[in-house]
Order: sequence, then C-alpha cells, then structure tokens
Amino acid sequence: MDQQLIERIVGEVMDQLQKQEPKLSNNEIPIAVSARHVHLKPEHIEVLFGKGYELTKRSDLSQPGQFAANETVVIAGPRGSIEKVRILGPARSLSQVEVSWTDAMKLGVKPPLRESGNIARSAGITLIGPKGSLYLDEGLIVAQSHIHMEPKDADRLGVRDGDFVTIDVEGIRPISFNQVKIRVSERYRLEMHIDTDEANAGFITQGTIGKLRKPGVERSNDVVATHNEVQVPPEKKAFYFKKKLLSNEDIRAIQEDEIVVDKGTIVTALAKDTAREIGKVISIK
Repeated sequence: MDQQLIERIVGEVMDQLQKQEPKLSNNEIPIAVSARHVHLKPEHIEVLFGKGYELTKRSDLSQPGQFAANETVVIAGPRGSIEKVRILGPARSLSQVEVSWTDAMKLGVKPPLRESGNIARSAGITLIGPKGSLYLDEGLIVAQSHIHMEPKDADRLGVRDGDFVTIDVEGIRPISFNQVKIRVSERYRLEMHIDTDEANAGFITQGTIGKLRKPGVERSNDVVATHNEVQVPPEKKAFYFKKKLLSNEDIRAIQEDEIVVDKGTIVTALAKDTAREIGKVISIK
C-alpha cells in the first residue's frame, strides 16, 4: 500500500480518536455512572453456570482489561429480587455485589457504604444462575464514590492514592460529592465512578464532567446548589424559558445569565455543555 495513503489513514484515525476523547482542564474529571453489578471468583462462576465455565465478553469497559460479560444472575434478598444483574469480568479473587441504596431497599437488605473490595462483615446476598445458586455470607455493598487515575494524573492534579477530595458538578441540578477517594494505578484510566442514586440526584449522565476540589478549598463557582434551589447573585438576570425543549441554539440566543425552565422541560446534552462553556446557569422553577 502507498506510504502516503497509510499515513493519511493513520492521521484520520488519530483525529477521530481525539474527537472522541474530551479535552479536560487541570481539575476536570469525567464521570461514569455504575449500575448494579456482580464480581465473581472462578469457583462461584462454576456453581452458577456449570463446571469449567468461563465468562464471555459482551463489551469492554472504560478501565483497561475490564469488561461487561454476557452472563447475568438474579440477586435475591429477604423482601425481593432483581433479575439480569450484569457480571463484570475478568474473574476476581473474591465475589462481590454492588448495588445502590434504592436497590437495597427493594431487596430488603442494609449493605454498608464501602470501597470496592472491602467486604469484611458486609451484607449477605443470594445469587441465582442457570445452573445453581449460592449464598454469600458477606459481599453486598453500596460502593463508595471514587476516582481512578494513573500516576501522571495524580501528579498533575496534586493528589495521592488514598486521598479524599470533593467533586463539584454543574448543570440543571448542581451537586457536590464529598469524601471521594482517589485510587492511583498504572492500570487505571482517569474516571470518577458513582452509582445510579448519586447520578439521579444530580441529573448526571455518562460522560458528565466534574471539577476536583481539595479539602479546605472553597468552591469558586458563583452558583451554588442548596436544597435543590439555585442561588444566583443579585446582578444576574434571569430568562424564563417556556418551551418544552431547550436546545444548544436556544442557549446561545438567550442573553440573560440564568435560564429558568419548568419542571419536565427537556434539556439536551449539548445545551448543558454550551451553558457550562459560556457561563450560563440553567435552573428549574
């Protein structure tokens, strides 16, 4: 193949990859929403799926070497059960189930808030697969929010493995996450993990960007969320948006600093990004 053609193809591929990866400022952290899931050690995989069974890959996860498996199980507690809970691979040294507090109430259990992997004296749970079932005496937790990063990211952000930080998220319902643990490894890719309850509290979707703040540093934004209300300094002017869909074009056309929408108004993801980029605030009436 012609060398110039090869170089052009490689260049186009690199350009496309760069477009897909968000360009982050010094303190920005991409956020991933982690739904309920299960980690299993090899002997438990065999109990649930049969002798010699191995997990099969459905899709890669953002963290290198991790994947969502095709296999799912039922998790059951004293008051209820949840079907089709995804297993994440590869197989682990211990079995663990991560759920949200909303899931826990449906199951009728009280799992502790823990760092992933810390399951000592945690809640018990029953797992049911196509070939068998098992009861874990411990292993059910609500996962503590945390940030994966490489050593170079830790150096750039001025944090160390085991540190705790605050992450501020702007948007329709601004929110701050406190006591977010830093986890540093060469195997990691920069990303914060929260559960579905935390995401719903802040209207957060996959890929939302948060801003890292170290302990003792005050939030620098002039917009602060308190009790689901947005406080705007007196000099800010508000525009009351009445349509059912707020788009990127609407954001750019509105001159006021604050855009107030009715509850139920659809705000596109691009509109949120544009508002954040040009310093406008979207709040709910």
